Amino acid sequence: MSDIPISNPAITRIAEYFKVLSEVSRLQILCSLKTGPKNVTEIIGKTGLGQANVSKHLKILTQVGMVIRQPQGVSVYYDIADPSIFQLCEIVCKQLSVRLEEESQYLEALDAFKVG
Repeated sequence: MSDIPISNPAITRIAEYFKVLSEVSRLQILCSLKTGPKNVTEIIGKTGLGQANVSKHLKILTQVGMVIRQPQGVSVYYDIADPSIFQLCEIVCKQLSVRLEEESQYLEALDAFKVG
C-alpha cells in the first residue's frame, strides 16, 4: 500500500468488499464463473448449491459490482465484472500455502521429540 492516507469512507468500502468475499458460497459462485458466463442452472451444477442460495448470493455479488447480469433471451447469464478478483484470490492462496508449509515444517520438527 502507498503512504497516501485512506479515508474512513474508503476503508469502509474496502471492508465491505472483503466481507462479500468472506462467504464460502459466494467464493464458490465466483470460481464457477472463472471459465465464463453461466446461468443459474449452470452455477448450481458447478457449485452444488441450492437455487435460492445461488440467487441470493448472485444478487449480493451483482450489487457490489463483482458480477454482471446479462439477459439473453429468456435466460440471464452472470459473468465476472472484474477478473482481477482472481489475482486477489491467488495472492491469498499463495500466502496460505506459505503458512501451511511453515506449519507443516514446525509440526515435523515437533514429531522429532515424540517418544516412540
